[in-house]
Amino acid sequence: MMAFVAVLFSSCAPENRVFEKHQSLSPDVEWLKTDKKTFEVEINDPASTYQFNLAFRYANGYMWNEAKIIVEETSPSGMKKITPYTLKIREDNGDYIGEAGYDIWDSTHLVEPDYRYKEDGTYTYVLSHDMPRDEFPFAMEIGLIIDKN
Repeated sequence: MMAFVAVLFSSCAPENRVFEKHQSLSPDVEWLKTDKKTFEVEINDPASTYQFNLAFRYANGYMWNEAKIIVEETSPSGMKKITPYTLKIREDNGDYIGEAGYDIWDSTHLVEPDYRYKEDGTYTYVLSHDMPRDEFPFAMEIGLIIDKN
């Protein structure tokens, strides 16, 4: 029975999914600048291109139109690259973007549609926010999703 449940849940991910992981932020429903989230991703086919997505879960009351996220990538050979991304959280009319679950919203943002890796091995990603205040209220979870094109 457990094998059936495992197959059922694993079949929900797209066939080309290389990586997907989400990390909770503070239980106080905020993200502090010092609370950096780390993800390790194994890349075995650097000749391919990838879709690089950031996932963001937030609660009703989120006050900004966007979320500013910094992604620090470290390659297997130690090369570092820092890239800022701006995720659109609200439509121009003020409506939240994403899938609603009562008062919680899940949004996925394609930030790099044709990302190329230079080498194979384990890449480390450190995600932090670059919002105006140290406390980033109503932020609940940040995630990284990578699909092979």
